[in-house]
Order: sequence, then C-alpha cells, then structure tokens
Amino acid sequence: MKFGLIGYPLGHSFSKAYFTEKFESLGLADFSYDNFPLPDIQEVVSLLQSDVFGLNVTLPYKKTIISYLNEIDKEALEIGAVNTLVRLNAGSWKGYNTDASAFRETLEEWIGNHSLPSRALVLGSGGASKAVCYALNSLGIQPSIVSISGKGEYTYGQLTPEVMYSHRLIVNTTPLGMEPNGRSCPSVPFEQITSQHWLYDLVYNPVNTLFLTRGKASGARIKNGLSMLHLQAEHAWSIWKMYGKF
Repeated sequence: MKFGLIGYPLGHSFSKAYFTEKFESLGLADFSYDNFPLPDIQEVVSLLQSDVFGLNVTLPYKKTIISYLNEIDKEALEIGAVNTLVRLNAGSWKGYNTDASAFRETLEEWIGNHSLPSRALVLGSGGASKAVCYALNSLGIQPSIVSISGKGEYTYGQLTPEVMYSHRLIVNTTPLGMEPNGRSCPSVPFEQITSQHWLYDLVYNPVNTLFLTRGKASGARIKNGLSMLHLQAEHAWSIWKMYGKF
C-alpha cells in the first residue's frame, strides 16, 4: 500500500523517514511512503488517479488542494485547509485536517497548569495559520493574524508595545527559520518580548530556530513544532487505518 507527501519543496520533510520507520516497526513490508515534490499543484491530478492510498499535504498546498477533492471533513472545511488525504475509491479522495487537533493538544500540554493566554499573535496567513487559529478559538484564545501582506489584523510594522504586551502567546506558522534557511526569522520586535510570553514555532528543523533563540534570550518560554508534527502524523495514520481497515 502506497502513501506519500505532496508539497514544494520537500527537502525539509520528516514524514518519509517517520512513516518508513513506522511501517518497518509494524512489520508492514508491503507499505511504502514517498515524497512527491510538485512545483505546480496541477501535477497532483495524475497522482490522485494512481494507486496511492493516503497523502499528507504540506506547504504551499494546504488550501489549494481542496478544489481537487471529492469530499472534505467538516472540521477541515471550517478551517479552510487540508493536510491529510485518503482515497475513497478509484480517483475519489477525501480531505482532513490533523494540524488543528495536534496543535491544540500540544499547546495544552505545554501550558500545563498555567492559565491559557487570552490572546495570541499568529504569524502567517497560510494553511497552517488557519488550523492554528481554529484551535485557538476552540480554546477560547483570541487569535490575531500578523502578515507582511496585511491579510490579517496586523502587519509586522504595527506590532506596538501595547500589542505585544496584550498578546502573551506568539505562534510562528510561517516557514521562516526552516532549514536550509535557518538564518531567517519573522520580524517581530523581540525587545518587547518578556518572561510573560510563550513562543511556539511550528518549524521543527532546526530544533532551535532563530525565532525561538531570540525569544529565549528575552526570557520567553519556547517550544518548537516537533511534538505537533509527530501527533498530526499519528492522527493521519488513524484516518488511513480507519478507511484501509489494516
């Protein structure tokens, strides 16, 4: 049975190694997982018509893949982004979002016995941002999107001391800081970050991004996206098992 990951580029991906190891540990010798780098989303058509059973979706196609699906899970539809696909039958696919639940669960575990922040800044406006905002809303945390394009509530130039003070949780959903571009970083005013802030970076490679390193230097609590990545992968595996009955 064949599985894989679509997106572009895929040099940063951990999914192939993760699922290959998982299949080996479960003794699933006839299961395989491959990367499918697609420079253009339209190239997904031939893949969806192949014998692949399940797909993960990463940047930049979590939103655009929706128009190629036959069905979409209710939560994924509300979020407006998909990161997991399962083949229902020949050429027919359904989309799910496992990012939101994985982010919500890992955030609650990380915050622990501390009070959840009432407001959060979400850096980026892509598919991952949509899942994070959905999860934050479900926890009663008001998200505000920060983007270069101005698609959200703030641009980076509008992050005043008052805005930074009132948003104690900051979540980076952009690919900035991801290898091989580890020296990049969202342009937040780190001088306004304090020990009262929580910085969550969805990037997991490198473990300590420049965003987290600078946040820690300012006294903030920090977390990378590795545990979220593992959890969303396990949620995807549960979906595939449900349909594949294996």
